[in-house]
Amino acid sequence: MTQHFFPRDEYFMKLALREALRSTEHDDVPVGCVIAYEGEVLAAAPNERELRGDPTAHCEVLAIREAARRLGTWRLNATVLYVTLEPCAMCAGAIVLARIPRVVYGAADPKAGAAGSVLDVLGEKRLNHRPEVAGGLLAEDSAGILREFFLTRR
Repeated sequence: MTQHFFPRDEYFMKLALREALRSTEHDDVPVGCVIAYEGEVLAAAPNERELRGDPTAHCEVLAIREAARRLGTWRLNATVLYVTLEPCAMCAGAIVLARIPRVVYGAADPKAGAAGSVLDVLGEKRLNHRPEVAGGLLAEDSAGILREFFLTRR
C-alpha cells in the first residue's frame, strides 16, 4: 500500500463521502464508493445492506455491478475505485475479480480490512491481479462519519 495520491483523488473521495452520508438515510453503516473512468464518475453507491436486507450490498459491490453494467464488461480496466473505508475481504475479492487497477480508500479498518489491516487480499501475490492501493485519503473525515454514526446507536 502507498499513500501516493493524484490531484483528482480528493475530488472523487469527497464524492464517496457524500455517498457514505446517503447510507445513513436508511440506517446503514456510512460507507460510500465511487468508481471513476477516464476522469468521470462511472458509478457511485452507498452501503445498502439494511435497505436491501442483503449482506452483500456493500457500496463497493453495488458500484462494481453498476460500473460493469455501464461499461458492458466485467473487466473494469482503466478505472479507479474510491471508498471511504478499507475494503473487507468480500469487497477486496470483488475488486480483484473485476480487475480494477487502482483502489483509494479513506479510513483503515482494523477489524475487517483486507487491504493490509487484517488481511491483504489486494496485495496477495498468489492472485492473478493486484491493484495499486493508496490508503488514508481524507481518513479523518471518513472515520468521523463512522464514529458519529456509531455514537448515536450505542
